[in-house]
Amino acid sequence: MRTASPPEPWQPNPHATGLRRRIGEFVLHPGVQNFIIVVIIVNAVTLGLETSDAVMARAGGLLHVLDVGALVIFIIELAAKMFSLGRAFWRDGWNVFDFLVVAIALIPSSGPLAVLRALRVLRLVNRLPQLRRIAEAIIQAIPGIGAIAALMAIIFYVGAVMATVLFGDSHPEMFGSIPTSLLTLFQVMTLDSWALGVVVPVMDAHPSAWLFFIPFILVSAFVMLNLFIAVIVDTMSNLHETAPRDERQALPHDRELAAMRHELAEIKALLLKQQSPGS
Repeated sequence: MRTASPPEPWQPNPHATGLRRRIGEFVLHPGVQNFIIVVIIVNAVTLGLETSDAVMARAGGLLHVLDVGALVIFIIELAAKMFSLGRAFWRDGWNVFDFLVVAIALIPSSGPLAVLRALRVLRLVNRLPQLRRIAEAIIQAIPGIGAIAALMAIIFYVGAVMATVLFGDSHPEMFGSIPTSLLTLFQVMTLDSWALGVVVPVMDAHPSAWLFFIPFILVSAFVMLNLFIAVIVDTMSNLHETAPRDERQALPHDRELAAMRHELAEIKALLLKQQSPGS
């Protein structure tokens, strides 16, 4: 009498069986995850509409119900994942990220803390592969970005000291102190009204001030910011190059497993044939 073979281990959590496995397979099903994406998008629209006094006056109760309903769905989904995945839940950084976002959303939303509810929309990053890939690239680029940021901070500090000494007496509202100079130089770096708002007024009192501002703009706006972009783009290109390579390396392994399963099936069929009464 043939006995039923045990089911294959559930890959997200091989230790999950019975109810835990069924709940995990349900909550991780693509259809359920697509439903969660829809809930996140609806919740994002709801949070935006709640900023309008006119909309709140007309449909404030409905928006509040939708907001609470979305939060309840997020909590149920998170609890189901934690129950089915067990310790494996905490090994995935994106699961930890979801947990922190939902936990922050449970903080009483009163006063300034109400803005923390908007963090729920960040859960879309974990649900959409394209956004997740970009986020992973930015995270992996943090060491390079940190080095560039440190160099940029040094340049800004040196520039602020020079600007305070050179232009502080004539234009104290822009360069009267180091913090004020840093803020003004940041405006110059972003090229936001840097000419008419900063450089031209300063040049009225210091005609040679362009000798300071032009090199600063070239270094900060064109060189440093492009370095930030270059680091992120390089990291993203490396991710795109490594992903296909990993897939190519996995293909022979998958073919070997398929061949072994086929051979085992043939051996099992031969054994059953030999054990049959008519053999």
